[in-house]
Amino acid sequence: MKVLITGVAGFIGSNLANSLLKNNIQVVGVDNLSYGILDQVPKEVEFHQMDIRDKNISDIFDHIDYVFHLAAKNCITDCQEDPIETFDINVNGTINIFEAAIKKNIKKVIYAESSSVYEGATSLPSNESEVFPESIYAISKITTNFLAKEYGKSKGLVTTGLRYFNVYGPRQDYRRTIPPVFSAFIINLLNGKQPTIFGDGSKKRDFVYVDDVNNFHLMCIQDDRTDNEVFNIGSGKYYSINEIYSEIKHLLNSNIEPLFGENFSFEAQNNLADISKARKIGWNVKTDLKNGLKKSIDYIKENVI
Repeated sequence: MKVLITGVAGFIGSNLANSLLKNNIQVVGVDNLSYGILDQVPKEVEFHQMDIRDKNISDIFDHIDYVFHLAAKNCITDCQEDPIETFDINVNGTINIFEAAIKKNIKKVIYAESSSVYEGATSLPSNESEVFPESIYAISKITTNFLAKEYGKSKGLVTTGLRYFNVYGPRQDYRRTIPPVFSAFIINLLNGKQPTIFGDGSKKRDFVYVDDVNNFHLMCIQDDRTDNEVFNIGSGKYYSINEIYSEIKHLLNSNIEPLFGENFSFEAQNNLADISKARKIGWNVKTDLKNGLKKSIDYIKENVI
């Protein structure tokens, strides 16, 4: 089997590449390195530095069985500031990948959506049947869902959409304008600095460890019950940002208190995944928050600090 990953130099993409290689699957990787880091790409990957909007991208789809389309502009604050580029990358880039997949008879495209499509939801947990996108990023992501449905109906493209909740673990992108809370908290505390919590810390998020996500990725290329479906990929549990900070502070034996910054009004107050659909086909979360945090801390100590 041969699999292509867009966004292979990013957090989820590089972890997915490792997972596939461990399962004796050949990997071709694509990344323009605007967000991704080349050093994160396993050396066994056939790497191409290329933008997903490149009209010649189908040239590297030869002999590919499955495509994981993960490349995107995904920092919510950056997306709010530049809607034109956001839609160009996230929507036009996805169209380009879908077109290449049709041209080269790819068996299936597994593409990244986002839990941000539930931003405006008033009841939790969120299931896949109702979406409430509010931010520019979320609107761009739900547009890819509509595109996948239309490509399936009109052109026969088989897809699986994955609505990732808050994925964490090794290689989480701490270089973003606003880094994910896990890496931001851990790195700052290890360096003796005060991290910033945006808002009062009461926002709750559903966090899922990257290894559990990769287990579902494998199901997407092994189980046809995932064909032409959309799945929430979360843990089914949620924690406030203050709770996360307290746990990290405890694990690091730190007494540093956080700073509090201005709240982001376009972010959901809470998110929580209904993962019953994924569970029905045999997927379960195996990594609890404490063990996932320990693994994340160990990785940052060894590879970042």
